[in-house]
Amino acid sequence: MDLCDYSQMRALLADAGFHFSKAKGQNFLAASWVPARIAGEAGLGPGDGVVEIGPGVGCLTEQLSRRAGGVLCYEVDESLKPVLERTLAGLENVRVLFADVMGRDLAADAAAYLPGLRWSVCANLPYSITTPVLTKLYHARCFGTILVMVQREVALRLCAHAGQADYGAFTLLTQWYARPELLFDVGPECFVPRPKVHSAVVRLCMREAPPVQTDEAAFFRVVRAAFNMRRKTLVNALEGVCGKERAAAAIAACGLDARVRGEALSLEQFAALTDALEKI
Repeated sequence: MDLCDYSQMRALLADAGFHFSKAKGQNFLAASWVPARIAGEAGLGPGDGVVEIGPGVGCLTEQLSRRAGGVLCYEVDESLKPVLERTLAGLENVRVLFADVMGRDLAADAAAYLPGLRWSVCANLPYSITTPVLTKLYHARCFGTILVMVQREVALRLCAHAGQADYGAFTLLTQWYARPELLFDVGPECFVPRPKVHSAVVRLCMREAPPVQTDEAAFFRVVRAAFNMRRKTLVNALEGVCGKERAAAAIAACGLDARVRGEALSLEQFAALTDALEKI
């Protein structure tokens, strides 16, 4: 069975009484080259245990199962249970948890269902939950690699550099935890139903330690304030965090222009600014 063939998929879904949900961000893959390439880019082997979020009808799950030692899937929509029981039948290394990934202890689940394996993530993430799911995956600190398909504008944000229009607070959160790499684009014609946006696949190689040494909580307070109102100069954006005079002094101590805006600063410069503020 070709799980990406829409005529076969439609029959399976109809038999189960399934209806696509916009609220759940359900856009299933309908081009077989996409899950094959995603799974190939994940570089999986028998020693790897991979977590998938939102398996849909299981086309990516099937590809992951062929390569990895174990696959753990989270699916929030229980109406897909009879579908996945058919499409994943015989795949002994796959376990599906019908649960909301946001409420799970990911490290505990991986230890329970993927014991003795190296843990990574590979998923076609629903657009509506991309940011909270990625944030949870970062904070879990238990995955070596996170390879996800997301809305293309989100992919560009993850991989942006200082001074680019897509650069922002979530860019810095991502780059604090990982080294992101944009792999390839996926058009809306590859999904059912077709989304109104393009998608892209990103590889996030997780860091063992942050790229800079500074107080993490203070660093992100500064970052959030800097991007909360992008049109403000940095000194004005930081006024509510530390006061205007202190902000101006720290900016000057870092050798930055008094009129600089937050989007011009690299991660390293934000860390230096955080340290300067601590000393003033």
